[in-house]
Amino acid sequence: MLDRAARLRQLTEADQDAIRLAQHPQFARWLEQITATGGCAHPIHLTGATTIRDAHSAEILHHYDTTAEPGERLLVRCRNRRATVCAPCSRLHAGDTFHLVRAGLVGGKTVPDDVREHPRLFVTLTAPGFGPVHHITTGTERCRPRRDAGHCEHGRSLGCPARHTDTDPLVGQPLCPDCYDYPGHVLWHAHTGELWARFARGVRRALASSAGIVQTQFPHHARLSFAKVAEYQRRAAIHLHAVVRLDGPTGPHDPPPPWATADALTAAVHAAARAVTVQSPYSSAIGEHILRWGAQLDARPLRAFGDSEGLADDAVAAYVAKYVTKGAADTAAGNDHRLTCPDDIETAPVSPHLRSLMRACWRLGGLPEFEHLRLRDWAHTLGYRGHILTKSRAYSTTYATLRAERADHERTAAGTQLPDDSDTITDAHWRYIGSGHTPGAALVAAGVAEDLARNREIAREELGAM
Repeated sequence: MLDRAARLRQLTEADQDAIRLAQHPQFARWLEQITATGGCAHPIHLTGATTIRDAHSAEILHHYDTTAEPGERLLVRCRNRRATVCAPCSRLHAGDTFHLVRAGLVGGKTVPDDVREHPRLFVTLTAPGFGPVHHITTGTERCRPRRDAGHCEHGRSLGCPARHTDTDPLVGQPLCPDCYDYPGHVLWHAHTGELWARFARGVRRALASSAGIVQTQFPHHARLSFAKVAEYQRRAAIHLHAVVRLDGPTGPHDPPPPWATADALTAAVHAAARAVTVQSPYSSAIGEHILRWGAQLDARPLRAFGDSEGLADDAVAAYVAKYVTKGAADTAAGNDHRLTCPDDIETAPVSPHLRSLMRACWRLGGLPEFEHLRLRDWAHTLGYRGHILTKSRAYSTTYATLRAERADHERTAAGTQLPDDSDTITDAHWRYIGSGHTPGAALVAAGVAEDLARNREIAREELGAM
């Protein structure tokens, strides 16, 4: 840690830089850019120009370049989803995720409102066990009470009589790191995408079988739509939470067939989850692993319109949105940035358990039989190679569409609406020239982000009081 003198010197440098910025002739415009990014912690710096011309007359309808901007650059959001990297951008990403998931549940954003009458489930698929770990206890419960627990081959106790709170650093750590199946854990993460793909095919197969139709004819009768989010548990293993919906063959605008019920979908989910396996490549170093979902499976129907039973749509959408913004500091999710060498693993601010998983990624990634898995590239995510949130094509809208709508709304509010793209030609030349803030700029941006967050909270309270 920095000593007191160093901290004071650092604060003084930031204060001096903030004063310098405030005295700059273009400070007001620079502050507008910071506010436009929502106080982004690591904005992208761009230089360039955009010219929009009439497609028929070639008349210039709009022109913008960065020549007159402070430092001849434009600041744009970093758009990082992780709250530990950039809280303002992660908050925006969470809002987009909420609307994306909610639209697939209740309609809106090109999805018809009657989609809420389709069979819908909230499904949780878990990882299998790779070795006993410490877990949170409640009341008088103990972690792993074992009478005459004995010891493993490495001399460690197979039981734990302690009580662990949520803040206990032991939670999620293995009882014996030497017994823990780190290669299996890493390979399971690396094949989670394939497990999901086979699970989805298995659900379609089970539905077709229960309806008495040929599997290849299923797309002509119904369509399986979903949105799923990956969540790291305290033991650093991925769980998948998914909204699964049954539509007609063309998607949400088409009602599902009569046999496509919530009960049929629930039975198909359970059958597919039990049956799915993936075999990892054989390695002389670790053998082979048969990978499957964990024994814990939850599939609950969402509340139909007018019903009082089932999960609420908004609650599920908010639950999914919450997890897409979690960073490595919030969960046992590895590291927020890629690891470039083994030394990065040793200096990463992670627990011994996560460090062992990263080492396993690096070791297995150097074996030719696992080269296609690119485990070293994904050592910072403990071998998990997928996006945090993915969805099927017909589930609902897209992030790109939501961002375009927001940008269009902001231009309209600012009175800078661009001409119709169908009658124009756009000529744009932009170049990346840097990112981030100086120390003083970081202080100002943090203040802007805090003010905007406070304003949102006040607005939310006022709406709640109405």
